[in-house]
Amino acid sequence: MPASSTPVYPEVAALYTDHHGWLQGWLRRRLGNAWEAADLAQDTFLRLMATPAGQSGVTAEPLNAPRAYLVTVARRLLINHLRRQSLEQAYLLALAALPEPQAPSPEQQLVILQSLQELDAMLDGLSPKVRAVFVLSQVEGLTYAAIAEELGIGLRSVKRYMAQAMAECILLTP
Repeated sequence: MPASSTPVYPEVAALYTDHHGWLQGWLRRRLGNAWEAADLAQDTFLRLMATPAGQSGVTAEPLNAPRAYLVTVARRLLINHLRRQSLEQAYLLALAALPEPQAPSPEQQLVILQSLQELDAMLDGLSPKVRAVFVLSQVEGLTYAAIAEELGIGLRSVKRYMAQAMAECILLTP
């Protein structure tokens, strides 16, 4: 490797060289699918490079347990991957239950699925209270007063949490 093409992220590159094969095997055992395992292993290292710590070095000090660190990052990605798969499966089952004339076109199905994934990601990024208020309002159809009573919080808090959730929704719209 010429000197001009040294890795931009040397700590991540060292982790990749030393542990990529092991991490991919760990993911393959959990997923039962080599292709998805390879994708998630790559995503794990991309995640490390995308973090501010990854840009200046994975940590300020060498990792004592690099595999445990990688498993922690990979496990979060795996949970998100499985949640997305579950969401897709539930959508496809609901779609299959519709009578033929009501079934959306393949293009509409893709748009709906992408919207559901964006909403899931948005909800995942909200604090637990904000997420609970949003779901109770928009999915369950409860009034703000009923939400306040159900969660044991004030009406003013419900309004503030809904404003936060709606702001997140607006930021997601193109």
